Amino acid sequence: MHVQEWLEQVPAVSIYALVGIVIGLESLGIPLPGEIVLVSAALLSSQHGEVNPVILGVCATAGAIIGDSIGYAIGRKGGRPLLAWLERKFPRHFSAANVATCERSFQKWGMWAVFFGRFVALLRIFAGPLAGVLRMPYWKFLIANVLGGIVWAGGTTAVIYYIGVVAEDWLKRFSYLGLAIAVLIGVGSMLFIKRRAKKAAAEAEAAAAGPVAAEPQPVGVGD
Repeated sequence: MHVQEWLEQVPAVSIYALVGIVIGLESLGIPLPGEIVLVSAALLSSQHGEVNPVILGVCATAGAIIGDSIGYAIGRKGGRPLLAWLERKFPRHFSAANVATCERSFQKWGMWAVFFGRFVALLRIFAGPLAGVLRMPYWKFLIANVLGGIVWAGGTTAVIYYIGVVAEDWLKRFSYLGLAIAVLIGVGSMLFIKRRAKKAAAEAEAAAAGPVAAEPQPVGVGD
């Protein structure tokens, strides 16, 4: 998928809306590539003046906060039957093993699971609905949701934007040699992240299959 090339063909307003909607739907609980779209749009804003990184960051943050809030409301109303329905519709993301892994994170970290969940692909999809299912007090969820949305969406936009500005200037100086090095670094990073993700998934499945995967108690979330 050449997301950035596609984004270059649409108006800036459409990019803002696209980023906000995709991130909002992902935060709501629908498996979408929100992070890929955000990173691509932020990189595009560093190379094309038509896309304002500040407006982009605000739209991404709003989408993240609103999507998570809707997901929380749906999860609180739907309860456990909602998770069972999601498992049937999206077995890859909402499998019993993934749900158990995320529940253990909520039991251990409480509201901080919502905050730090922004930076983990699996928890980013689960955080809102699962917090509602586990009946986390709304004020705790709201604080973690707002702070997490600002830090993740706004921070990602800012970091990728400035990296894009610096990288563009650097590549102009070093031409094809710099491009080759950048590509090698990118591929190496991607393979490393993919390997760590597979290892983490295997560990999560093993833990869910063992004795420690017993049904967690929802009471701990609200403590």
